[in-house]
Amino acid sequence: MVRFGIAGFGLHAVRRLMPGFALAQNCKVVALSRRDPNKAREAAAKYAIPHVFASTEELSRSPEVDAVLVTTPNACHLQDVLTAVAAGKPVLCEKPMGMNAEECGQMVNAARNAGVLLGVAQVFRFEESTARFRQRIAAGDIGRPIFARAEFSYPATHHARTWINNRSIAGGGPIADVGVHCIDALRYILQDEPRLVTAVGHGDAQSGDVEAAAVLTLEFQRGTLATVLVSTRAQYRTPLEIVGEAGVLRADDALNVERPISLELWREGRRVAEETVSNQLAYARQVDAFAFAVEGREAYPVPGLEGWRNQLILDAAYRSLSSGKSEPVPVLAAN
Repeated sequence: MVRFGIAGFGLHAVRRLMPGFALAQNCKVVALSRRDPNKAREAAAKYAIPHVFASTEELSRSPEVDAVLVTTPNACHLQDVLTAVAAGKPVLCEKPMGMNAEECGQMVNAARNAGVLLGVAQVFRFEESTARFRQRIAAGDIGRPIFARAEFSYPATHHARTWINNRSIAGGGPIADVGVHCIDALRYILQDEPRLVTAVGHGDAQSGDVEAAAVLTLEFQRGTLATVLVSTRAQYRTPLEIVGEAGVLRADDALNVERPISLELWREGRRVAEETVSNQLAYARQVDAFAFAVEGREAYPVPGLEGWRNQLILDAAYRSLSSGKSEPVPVLAAN
């Protein structure tokens, strides 16, 4: 049983991580850190977490902690990951892994040099819906993918994470926050990498110095053209659609973890197949997979290198948003 310490125990831990750990089979949470000591003690009491720390450094040094899950605001990820790595602890870092690709490179290299496991928490790689999209496309159910579309929007004008409208803390708006989910899901499903990114977006009176909505166009190496639509103003939705030479695979709210997802296969304007899957166990699978990797039983499927690759795409998107031009995505070697 791998014992996790959660660094930066906040809204995400309450809404997603603790319900996931409750369903996990091979790990549990034994420690947390939070800047506000009163809120830290309240959370520890509510979830029966025995060890409470004031900082990631204290948590990482604890002999009671086997692995650190970094869930602090994005601008803190670099220092928190480096701190845990320096303490010799395996680290699972929330997405986006860093503020920019340079930070991600620092994390990956530090973990590699220390011989410490580093993973990124791209939870949609552990969903049944994305797995079935990937399997069906690999099996040729829709032929060669021509177009792909992923959307992620949610209303955030009164969101508890007030820092998401501060570029110096968040790194960006919905492109960084949820666009990274769409980008990673498309990379995983298509088993291909974007080579060119074009971005258009805008902010509003409430979005501070980040975008409130954006559209990205991704040109993949094997020719698939994809659009990613993100917003913190529109209603919650996460549809996914892949259009191929021989059919269309689609699902409304495909990336949702709260209710069953209906995947539909269409050919020549008719629905020819449908299946229902559940993403309920995605968060449990994610932490169990990392625990298995900590124990040396199997490789963690989303290593830090994948977080670095995602960040290169995010960086290209923000360059495009500024330049008004298509921007290339640097190629990152496998090792």
